[in-house]
Amino acid sequence: MTVVRRYAFSIALTLLPASALHAQDVWPSKPVRMIAPFPPGGTTDVLSRIVAQRLTDTLGRQVVVENRPGAGGNIGNEFAARQPADGYNIVMSSNAQLVTNPHLYKRLGFDPINDFAPIALVGTSGQVLVVHPSVPAKTVQQLIAIAKAKPGGLNFGSGGRGTPAHVAGEVLQVATGTKLVHVPYKGGGLAVLDLVAGQIDLMLADMAPAVPQVKAGRLRALAVTSETRSRALPDVPTMTESGIKGGIPQVWWALLAPRGTPPAIIGRINADLAQIMKNTEVQERYAELGVVPLHSTPERITELIRSETPAIGKVLKAAGVEPE
Repeated sequence: MTVVRRYAFSIALTLLPASALHAQDVWPSKPVRMIAPFPPGGTTDVLSRIVAQRLTDTLGRQVVVENRPGAGGNIGNEFAARQPADGYNIVMSSNAQLVTNPHLYKRLGFDPINDFAPIALVGTSGQVLVVHPSVPAKTVQQLIAIAKAKPGGLNFGSGGRGTPAHVAGEVLQVATGTKLVHVPYKGGGLAVLDLVAGQIDLMLADMAPAVPQVKAGRLRALAVTSETRSRALPDVPTMTESGIKGGIPQVWWALLAPRGTPPAIIGRINADLAQIMKNTEVQERYAELGVVPLHSTPERITELIRSETPAIGKVLKAAGVEPE
C-alpha cells in the first residue's frame, strides 16, 4: 500500500465514527413517547392519540402514547418532567395540572414552569353538565331546585381532585348556593361510566367521554359551560342561557417536554402542530369531541400559567377547597 493510500485509509477510519455518531444524532431516530397522565377513554387520552398519530406521519417515527394516570394528572406530569430532555419524551398536559393542582396538593412533584419546555397549545373546551336519567331534572334550574330541597342529597363525579370536572362542580355550587357531594375517580372516563351505571347523579364532564353517552340516550345533557353552544351538542344550551352567571374555567391542553429539550426539536414539533391543527380531518375529529383546535407559541403557555394560577386560586378559596 502506498503512502498516499495508507494516509487516505487512516483518514477514512478516523472519520467513520464521527459520521456514525452524526447519523445517530439526527432526530428523531427512534420512537417518541407521549405521556398521557390519565387513563384511556378521557379527553386527554383521546387528544393524545389524535395528535400522536399525526405527529407519527410528520416526524416519520412512531409517537407512542403511554398512560400514566393518578393524583389528578400529577403522576404522569412528574414522570415526564424527570425523563431525559432528548426529544423522545413529551407529555399532554392541561391547565388542570399546571394551573389548578398547585393549589390542591401540598406536594406537587413538579414545577409547572421550571421543569418543562413548553411546545404548543393543542386544544380548548368547556364541559357539559350531564345527569343520570333517574334524576328528574331536564333543565339546570330544575336541578338546582332539587339540590336545594335536599342539601347533600346529590353527588357529582370527577376524574379526580383538581380535575376540571371537580373545579367546575365546586364553582357551580358557589354560583347556585347548592351543596353537592364530590366523588373523585381515577379518570374522567371512569366517572362517566359510573354515571351511566347510576352510581353517581351528575357530572360536569369532559365532552369526549360524555357526548357519545348523551347521543345514545344513556345520559341527559342540561348545559355546556362554553361561551357558545357546542358543535357536538348544538341543541344543549349554555350555562349563561340557563341562568347561571359567573364563568366556569375552560380547559386547555398543551404539549410539553422536559426542561432542557433542544430548542430545535421544540421548534420542529411546534411547526408540525401548526399544520396538524389546520388539517380538516383533525378539525372534524376535534369537533366530534367538543374540543376547539388551538396552536400557539411555547411562550403563550407560560403566559397562561402565570396569569391563570392566581385567578384559579381565588376561585378555589371561595369554594372552600384546601390543599392536601
